Amino acid sequence: MEREPTLRLRIFDLNCWAIRYLSKRRQERVRHIGDTLCQEGFDLVLLQEVWSEQDYSDLKGKLAGCYPFSHYFRSGVIGSGLCIFSRFPILDTLLYQYSLNGYPYMLQHGDWFCGKSVGLPGSRAGVGVGVTAPLLSCSLQLHAEYCRDKDAYLPHRLVQAWELAQFIRHTSKAADVVLLGGDLNMHPEDVGIRLLRGWTGLRDAFAEATHFEGCKNGCTLVPDNCFTNKSEMLPFPLGIRIDYILYKAISSFTVKCEELKTTTGPAPGVDIPFSDHEAVMATLHIQRQEQPAGATLGTADLALADVVTEARTEVGVGLRAAQRQRYSWGRMAVLALLLLLLQATAALGTLAGLGTEQPFPKLSFCLLAFLALGVLILATGLHLFHTMEVKMLHGTEDQMRMALQALQEHP
Repeated sequence: MEREPTLRLRIFDLNCWAIRYLSKRRQERVRHIGDTLCQEGFDLVLLQEVWSEQDYSDLKGKLAGCYPFSHYFRSGVIGSGLCIFSRFPILDTLLYQYSLNGYPYMLQHGDWFCGKSVGLPGSRAGVGVGVTAPLLSCSLQLHAEYCRDKDAYLPHRLVQAWELAQFIRHTSKAADVVLLGGDLNMHPEDVGIRLLRGWTGLRDAFAEATHFEGCKNGCTLVPDNCFTNKSEMLPFPLGIRIDYILYKAISSFTVKCEELKTTTGPAPGVDIPFSDHEAVMATLHIQRQEQPAGATLGTADLALADVVTEARTEVGVGLRAAQRQRYSWGRMAVLALLLLLLQATAALGTLAGLGTEQPFPKLSFCLLAFLALGVLILATGLHLFHTMEVKMLHGTEDQMRMALQALQEHP
């Protein structure tokens, strides 16, 4: 019997670290990325942290001949930074912004302002090569870790991983192949990665690749990169792997990773790398099979139940921390309100002639009133923010509880 034709799909994924005015040699690196993509001729390019729409426009103009289809995902205050370039037609797009994404008062981190999201373009791959497959590809980024020993954002990142897993499960039903690439900001053994892979059935291209070439252990954040923070990398002398290409086949297709590569510093002829992250490049073989492979979503086992339990525990820790923050800011708002009421009462008493002169100079009295009003507004805003955080964490914990119950009753 004649062998079914195979589609060879080449994917490029990179966190570009292209922050206007802050990232070193940004424009030079963006031009270098565009030149390389033109030369290599990938089928699908997934980019993160392209914060400037002008950078995206420049890339789009340069890559129009090689990648006629592209899309930039907009969200948050400064944008999601996500974009995709494709040789295949992009049939539709969808952006999902995570319900929790850090704290607005952590200005030095800035994750809240960019609105971390997952961007989904739907396309049909392989037209004219003997194999066509409805292809669901996702470019995404999760909240950064910043400090592994005291990771205040772990509950938020777990909520994002859970929402991402649910998003993939509910949007992939019409697709034959699912591809996910991006900066997940989690190590391969972290509970968030295990939750995402276990709940969706996605396979790790690094673990599945027949041939690998690049940084040791597939690391994408390495001390040798001239743009990385060397002090942050001290606990990880070999580097860490936080950028991934994940995939799975859903219907009558099989997907195998033939080759996976990472960049290893500057390319020949240049003195700088693409970014502070190494790029990940995968070659996948997609082939139609006679019998449907069957959905992988029902293959839950006790190991998956353990992962969900662990994730739910961490979310519960974050929930209790958010409740304490809500209480603290609420109490501060009440105290500021009482101070304002006390000042208003004293001022009205003086105006009505019921009391003596003001015990404080008028300027000091007005400054104290403005300070109390400012504290009231700030504390009320943060109380409301943490109230929403509590609701989101509580909702995710409930979802995990129901999922865990379903796993235990119907493994």
